[in-house]
This record gives sequence, C-alpha cells and structure tokens, in this order.
Amino acid sequence: MDWDNLRYFLAVARKGSIRAAAADLAVNHSTVARRISSFEKQLGVRLFERLPNGYVLTAAGEEMMKSAQHIEDEVVKLDRKVIGRDAQLNGVLRVTMPTVLATHLLMPDISAFTKLYPNIHLEMAFSSEEFNLRKREADIAIRLTQNPPDYLVGRRILHPAKGVYASHEYLRHHDPETQPETLSWIGWEEFSSPTHWNKDSRYSAAPIVHKADDLLAQLEAVKAGIGIAMLPCFLADKVPSLVRLECITAKDICGDLWILTHEDLRATARVRAFIDHMLNAFEQHRDLLLGQRYSQPHAAVKLGSMDNNLDRVTPHVSSGAISLEN
Repeated sequence: MDWDNLRYFLAVARKGSIRAAAADLAVNHSTVARRISSFEKQLGVRLFERLPNGYVLTAAGEEMMKSAQHIEDEVVKLDRKVIGRDAQLNGVLRVTMPTVLATHLLMPDISAFTKLYPNIHLEMAFSSEEFNLRKREADIAIRLTQNPPDYLVGRRILHPAKGVYASHEYLRHHDPETQPETLSWIGWEEFSSPTHWNKDSRYSAAPIVHKADDLLAQLEAVKAGIGIAMLPCFLADKVPSLVRLECITAKDICGDLWILTHEDLRATARVRAFIDHMLNAFEQHRDLLLGQRYSQPHAAVKLGSMDNNLDRVTPHVSSGAISLEN
C-alpha cells in the first residue's frame, strides 16, 4: 500500500474537504481528488461520502482511519529517529514561536543565527498555536505554557513579567490612585469577567469595556488611549508613550517561557545549534523579559532565576508543577 495514498486520505479525513486537504498538503485540489478516487478504486470500497458540505467518512473509512493513524505514527517516529542522528549543520529546521516574540524581541537574534549557519534553512511558523512536535509539525517550539508535554525535552527560561499599562494621554483624564473606578480595561475576547487574567491586579474591579484577542492590537489600543491593558513588559516597556501602573508577578496567567524539542531530535546538530543560540539570546534579553529595565520604583521585582538544566520535561506529582530534571 502506497504511504502517499494514506497521507492524502488522512488529510481529507481530518480537514473534511478536498480543498482544505490540498492546502494542508500544499498540492493542487485536483491532485487530492484524483488520489482519493484512485485509492478507493484500488481498495474496492468507498472511504468517503461526498456531501454538499464536505467529505464524511464511511464505515470502511472509519476502519481505515484507525490503521492509517497508526501507520502515520510509525512513519513519523522513524523520521524523527533518522533526523535525530543527523550531525550536519545544514538542512531544514522547523521553528515555531508566538508572533509577538518574533516581531518585537527575537528577530535580530534569528537573523544572527542565519548568518552564523547559512546552510541551515529555517521554516518559521509565528503563531500561538501549539504545533505538534511529535508529528514533526515543528522541530523546535518556543512556548509560553504552564504544562509542556512530557514527551518533550528542553528548558524553562523564566517567567516573563507582565504589567498594567496606560498612555500618558489617558492618564490626563483618569487618575489610577484617587479614582481607579474611572479606569476601563481592554480585555481578552474569551473572558468576560475580571476574575481571571486580571484578578491579581489592584485595578481588577475596573470594568472590561473593550476587548481585543491580539497582543499587538491591545498595545495599539492602549497607545491610542482607549483604556488600560495587561501586556508583557518586554513589549510595552519600550514604548515611550506608555506608563506602567503596576507589575504583575502571578504565574497562572500565561505560564513560563520554554524552549522545547522532541527527545528524538535532541542530538541533531542543527537543533542543538539553534537552542544554544536562542538560550544565549534570552540571557541577553533577561532584564527586559523580567521587566527590570523600567525606571519606575515598582518595577524592581524579582521574578526568579534562569533554570540551567536541560533534559526531559517531567511533572512533579506532588505539586502539579513542571520542572526539568537530569
């Protein structure tokens, strides 16, 4: 059985349409349709019902799905093991990280890496989406998370500081000390009450009047004087028109900053080179990430030290916390 046929089958089964599967596979949609029809003819069964709103698995397709997923897992596992033995500083390296880290902190460091290793070709996905490292959707992930998957290895960098920010113009009309009730939050789309992401702020009683589901949009909204917002210090401390009203040290808002890879790839030369390069970059940005470059007195907050261990991510059963152990 041709593995490519199974790849096309899985893409259609997961996406529910030929066009979505084609986009996922980076091929023409007619190619996907032709491969699926040929595969069904070869097997002598219909794997999908062609409905007006998409492709739905038949009973035979459901059975095929179970086997195809198992085969996919084995193929990807073999791929990881082969790549994991690669000692060459060349080839493709897939990296994912949140957009704001790339655009407002790490891009000069990524550029420096490409100059140091011109034969390593980066495929970068800037997103907060959790790419599956087990299936090699990415080789390295820089993530903000409280619970990294236990099949990954890596390092906890630090806990990035967050602060509550307002523009100078906004503060001309709203006094956070004497009239905190006049403040209004620019909040997250998915939260409608002040009992989650801003519960540790001294301004938590202020209403959430406006919402934006993107950090950069929130930053621009605060600069425009729409309200106050909780933003990463490395993002907002560099903006002259903003004032930090307080520093938030609670760790349950977005988690710690990690750099992670799959255990099968840990010895791959280009993976190690990128991880080492970025660990050095994070050390250079340490004060900015911890919010310690701000000149206001309330910014001098200790948020912990750099964790220098590098090994498997394992949960502590007693506390539920995540640490790195040799």
